[in-house]
Amino acid sequence: MKKYQLGEFEEIVMLTVGVLYNEAYGVSIKKEIETRLSRKVSVGALQSALTRLERKGYLESRDGEATPERAGRPKRYFTITAYGKRALEYARSTRNELWDAIPKVALDF
Repeated sequence: MKKYQLGEFEEIVMLTVGVLYNEAYGVSIKKEIETRLSRKVSVGALQSALTRLERKGYLESRDGEATPERAGRPKRYFTITAYGKRALEYARSTRNELWDAIPKVALDF
């Protein structure tokens, strides 16, 4: 049984939310992922991941101030929850254990 279910893209999104800290909203998350990973991100895929992560309890959101540039709509800011932090720590720990278990000869090419 998986204690924490976190897909690769979900992990990237959560790590990016952490990187952006108080400035983590849809557009900033998308730009940061695209810049850091040279990877195109569709708005739909990002919104789906954010919704899923919030439903799982890994992220929480709050509305910011409404702005004229956004036709009066507020930005939706995301933060990592304590449960989300545990999920990220579990993912990092699991990956590190697997990397450490690989015999050096297996990666010599």
